[in-house]
Amino acid sequence: MKTKQLISFAVLACVALAAVSCKQEEKKAEKARIEKVKVQKLKKVTIDRVYEVSTTLEGYETMNIAPSLTGTIEHIYVEIGSKVTAGQDLVRMDQTQYKTTKLTVDNLTTEMQRMDALKESGNVSQQVYDQTKVAYDQAKQNLDFLRQNTFVKAKFAGSISAKNYEDGELYGGGPILTLTQIDKLKAYINIPESYFPHVKEGMSLTLKSDIYPDKEFKAVVEIVHPTIDASSHTFQAKIKIDNKANYLRPGMFVRTTMPISQQEVIIAPYQAVLKQIGSNDRYVFVNNNGRAKRVPVKMGQRFDENVEIITDGITENDELVVVGQGHLIDDVQIDIVK
Repeated sequence: MKTKQLISFAVLACVALAAVSCKQEEKKAEKARIEKVKVQKLKKVTIDRVYEVSTTLEGYETMNIAPSLTGTIEHIYVEIGSKVTAGQDLVRMDQTQYKTTKLTVDNLTTEMQRMDALKESGNVSQQVYDQTKVAYDQAKQNLDFLRQNTFVKAKFAGSISAKNYEDGELYGGGPILTLTQIDKLKAYINIPESYFPHVKEGMSLTLKSDIYPDKEFKAVVEIVHPTIDASSHTFQAKIKIDNKANYLRPGMFVRTTMPISQQEVIIAPYQAVLKQIGSNDRYVFVNNNGRAKRVPVKMGQRFDENVEIITDGITENDELVVVGQGHLIDDVQIDIVK
């Protein structure tokens, strides 16, 4: 039994030694092989650092037409999609309260004229005069309130985006209509805190929509919020979009490109950057005295066929392998061809 065990151990030892020897031979073969490649000398270029983010458009102003009165809706002057101007009539509510209060104000106006004449002649006490004046002022305020809520007008130009009641229905609350400003839009974007020093009110931006792939829309930063969100480490900016051409609509999804600053970076052909199988790690190969050196990198901003590469392992004037890099391993010998 002991003899068999010794033989087994001896066989395993031989197999292990053979495996180690094979691996050493493979490594020698790999180092001995020569791969033909083309290289490109890296240079720094100045780029416009931009920040891209997606957002959803909103009407610059939105007004829910909801009178502070209950009662019957006498007439709605508009329909969904109607374009309205500032001051245009939108809704007329039941006029009973308004007409009654108007008669009261007319009567009190006449009474106040009489009181003014009596006060000038000294034939009325100050107390009686003050009581009449208070009643007159309160009635006028009530009439103004009823006028605004009986004859509801548009406070700005826009389009009717919702209609929830019809003529003759009893109004009990909620918006009768929704008025949305469309010739001017707004959107809110969240920006990383590292860009806070570079974002200023009045900065110009560019918007793009998949609906109009060949068009760009101009926007401007209107408000930069002064605080940073502690959980997301972002801050918010409000942007304003001129939409007089009426291509865009509230609710549309757009991409925003914001110029942040100018920086010197190293860019490389996008195809020269390889991806580690099974992960999102990226790397490139550079010429290291006739041998391939694998350098991990991160990709930054894309420029057509080129991409910014971010790493501490590459400097300007290094020779980047741009053809044949897919066959390379670290430290393999390379033959640079023109």
